[in-house]
Amino acid sequence: MYKTIGVLAHVDAGKTTFCEQLLYEMSSIKKRGRVDHKDAFLDHHDIERARGITIFAEQGRFEFKGDTYTLIDTPGHVDFSPEMERAIRVMDAAIIIVSAVDGIEGHTETVWRLLRDNNVPTFFFINKNDREGAIVEAVVQQLQKEFSSELIHFDHDMDLMKEWLAERDEPIMKQYFDGTLTDELSWRYLAEKVLNNEAFLSMTGSALKNVGVVEFFEVVAQLTVSKAKMNEPFRGIVFKIRHDEHHRLTFIKALAGTLHVRQELSFGETSEKVTEIRLYNGQQFTSVQQVEAGDVFAVKGLSQPSIGEMIGQQFPTAKPYELIPTLQAKVIVNGTIPMKEVTRIFRLLESEEPSLKVVWREQFQEISVHVMGVIQLEVLVEIMRERFGIEVSFGKPQILYMETIRNAVIGYGHFEPLKHYAEVHLKMEPNERGKGITFNNACHTDNLLVGHQRLIEKHLFERKHHGLLTGFPITDIHFTLLTGRAHVEHTSGGDFREASFRAIRQGLEQAENIVLEPYYKFKMKANLEHIGRMMSDIQQASGTFDAPILHEESVTIVGRVPVSTFMDYTTQFASYTNGKGMLSLQFDQYDVCHNMEQVILEINYQKDADPDYSSSSIFCAKGKGYSVSWQDAKAAMHCPVVE
Repeated sequence: MYKTIGVLAHVDAGKTTFCEQLLYEMSSIKKRGRVDHKDAFLDHHDIERARGITIFAEQGRFEFKGDTYTLIDTPGHVDFSPEMERAIRVMDAAIIIVSAVDGIEGHTETVWRLLRDNNVPTFFFINKNDREGAIVEAVVQQLQKEFSSELIHFDHDMDLMKEWLAERDEPIMKQYFDGTLTDELSWRYLAEKVLNNEAFLSMTGSALKNVGVVEFFEVVAQLTVSKAKMNEPFRGIVFKIRHDEHHRLTFIKALAGTLHVRQELSFGETSEKVTEIRLYNGQQFTSVQQVEAGDVFAVKGLSQPSIGEMIGQQFPTAKPYELIPTLQAKVIVNGTIPMKEVTRIFRLLESEEPSLKVVWREQFQEISVHVMGVIQLEVLVEIMRERFGIEVSFGKPQILYMETIRNAVIGYGHFEPLKHYAEVHLKMEPNERGKGITFNNACHTDNLLVGHQRLIEKHLFERKHHGLLTGFPITDIHFTLLTGRAHVEHTSGGDFREASFRAIRQGLEQAENIVLEPYYKFKMKANLEHIGRMMSDIQQASGTFDAPILHEESVTIVGRVPVSTFMDYTTQFASYTNGKGMLSLQFDQYDVCHNMEQVILEINYQKDADPDYSSSSIFCAKGKGYSVSWQDAKAAMHCPVVE
């Protein structure tokens, strides 16, 4: 059986050290590496070793009691958390490393939430129990209070486990009292609860001194079940893309069936053949002829699938990732290398890190990228230098805004230069916050062929559409196709794209537009003496918060605040709490911008000067096309107007 175990933690909790010890004890590596010695097996990139942090999710591979395990070491720094989230999608179980000295830290909460959202069975290794200030009992209580009351701290006391199970299940209680609840049954019952996220188990030890690591993993292995389906057609999920010299490597978790070398895989209307299958252990790999359900591997020969894409039949659409960048930064090239070549390289990096969202602005000959934070920018500078020999820097990171509408409107678009023809009527309504762009079709086939209707829907989703106030993308709008028209001779490729885009823009011209900005959900905990400073800072940052939760010596405040006013607050908070406070920041959707007028003024977007967009329609008379402004477009439409 193949099982995939992920190891996750807040930075510096001991995650990579834990992985090193486990791989060594399982005879997967011959020498233990250390982060501080810059020779960790899974942190094999020069940038990772120089910085002493995990940046890329890498996997180790070993055999244990007849099963094959893939161990994924994930980044612990928030700037590289999208890489961690993508790895979560392929885990059969997760191990969260928590420091016995520091307890739950900011990023630990994000990790826990993502694991729950993806229903990944979760175990806790309470690390550093040999350090001064370590209080394992306090950390267990914190985990039970903050994360789940269904957490059991296992210290090899089977009687305690049986009591815990009996308290939660009447049939088990009956077996407990009549003496038929054996150790074997207890493990089976606990495994079921772990699989169903009804139980979470913790143990303690010291990864650095290799205390309790193997014993902990033995328990994890016993309680982890693979969900892979053997006797079905091949299905898999792409979770990572890398480039090996001139070849693209597509990393896949097989969820069902078997995959062979030379097997052809279909992607829409195209298909590609797998030319090589690799099993990776760190940088080392073995080429094999086939892989089975549950295994994690890399293939050559595929250029179509992107990260997060499902391969195979009968798959639901993958849900979007939660951790998205809220900043963008302009790329500054130090040298004479053509910008098109720099763009090509950034596109390659984007295939490996989809959250980069590379934007090329032709009219300004300018590249910008989306990022999580300044550390990611520093790493990108090093990657461009060491991997591609290009010196770049970045402008100051700016907030990624979005736009939406407050009221319902109907947008009209007509495109009819000579020998072209298309008309589109789109109803646009505000969507609930965070729902994004959605679509409904109310157009009758008497008015427009099904193929043309599908074209319009495709064009709505094929790119981001600029808003009128800032030029940032629109979101949270529900589109309904009301009607449209084609010409039997003159409608050709691209006509409905033009008409659809003009209808969107014409609708925005009529609507009340608003700017949205990203928000954090925050949780702050510090000594009671800091409560006044904490509340004052939140208010000055245009944030809101619930009633403070007072403890014996500390206070916890939970609330919501704009990213723009709080993205640099971590340093201040650590300073005035002397590093003893806890601050957790989680992206919490977009909402109305707190300083909209100021943002609009600073960005100074000129909606009529955007070369990619026009709110005017094009009509034709006497063999010549002419433009009709958005104000007059409705009256000029050929289709009957539906109010």
